[in-house]
Amino acid sequence: MNNQQYQDLASEITQIEDILKDLPQERWLERISFENRLKSLKEELSKIDKSAIRHKAVITFRGSPVFGTHGILVDFASKASGALNDAVTSIAASLSENLRYKGPIPNRDKNKLLITNIAKGSFGFELEVPNSGENSLLPEETNASIALEKMIELFNNSIADNEEELSEIVQEIHPRAVKKVVDFLETLKTNNAWFAFEYKNKKAKYPNIEYIEKTISILDEKNIQENEETFLGEFQGVLPQSRTFEFKTNDNKLIKGKISSDIKDPKVLNEEYLLIPVKITLKTTQVGQSSPKYMLMDIENIRIEN
Repeated sequence: MNNQQYQDLASEITQIEDILKDLPQERWLERISFENRLKSLKEELSKIDKSAIRHKAVITFRGSPVFGTHGILVDFASKASGALNDAVTSIAASLSENLRYKGPIPNRDKNKLLITNIAKGSFGFELEVPNSGENSLLPEETNASIALEKMIELFNNSIADNEEELSEIVQEIHPRAVKKVVDFLETLKTNNAWFAFEYKNKKAKYPNIEYIEKTISILDEKNIQENEETFLGEFQGVLPQSRTFEFKTNDNKLIKGKISSDIKDPKVLNEEYLLIPVKITLKTTQVGQSSPKYMLMDIENIRIEN
């Protein structure tokens, strides 16, 4: 069941409950009919596993390849949907730290998008993350689902020219995944097209081709700097649940950063390195002129200083 079907079911229950509130008791025959329907709907709703409800993503295109709500050029639709799928599967793979600079995209088949319907309001498609098995529903918070949300955040912050937030997002995903997002946008630019994209309660909307070109420029690999820096100092605190840390350097600079998912047990940092002089190496990420964002990639390179 997708989210719209769930909402329709819940909405019908609310409507019938409102009808019964206003329906006089003497109209007992009508009440019996509504009460039986209400009972049936509530039973159906109670059997639904909310964690397995699939939210649909909606993408609609505008520009030269689109003919209002009537249709879209097949060649463009094929290229654009394929490039979008590549971007989503790449981001999903990078979230599990499995993506490499070359070679096949890991778990590609598990993260492919499924076209389930035509979307109007211009012309486009309704998409879903596919089932995890032949007869089962996929739990909502999968890497593919998170990847769709990350993409919308990426689009919105590039539209708003928010380099600080972009750096936070780019820090979490692999440069190859960012390149796949750019490839999708390049497909649109080549065909003089732009789009609106919605998933769950998040939405990104490009008003014209100029904003597509702007995002391509912002996410260009020449505008993204990734380096490694070494620091001497002490961990001031580590929050394992949110995978964040604070580190004070010997020259009193306070660094706030994230902990890579490669580090399986962040609690080790509190247990073995808290308030102890150490030497650490952090990955830094910057988009444009943003301040650097820091990430601790592994524990192996932490050295206790005497």
